[in-house]
Amino acid sequence: QVQLVESGGGLVQAGGSLRLSCAASGRTFSGYSMGWFRQGPGKEREFVALIRGSSGSTNYADSVKGRFTISRDNANNTVYLQMNSLKPEDTAVYYCAAGFALASPSHRDYLYWGQGTQVTVSS
Repeated sequence: QVQLVESGGGLVQAGGSLRLSCAASGRTFSGYSMGWFRQGPGKEREFVALIRGSSGSTNYADSVKGRFTISRDNANNTVYLQMNSLKPEDTAVYYCAAGFALASPSHRDYLYWGQGTQVTVSS
């Protein structure tokens, strides 16, 4: 059973930056695609970013492209989400997820989920 634990959330002002971390268990971490999703107040869960386990290729939601960067450190079983130029609409609980090696932005491709970390951006 893969366990994922997010950290790094907090309260920041608009325009600020925050770096989220997701620590994953298991020696097969590098074989998974890793994704970040978020759920804002009164909203459905939405895709934010992914990084594939096979190629390392990345994909981003249009709403965060150019501002957020996903990366991974396979040696330490950790995935990161660097968030810059934060906006109030980025306020959400951010979830880390592990999925198939060639996972798409669809949540259906992700098998394991963390408990989430709150990001609040004030105007």
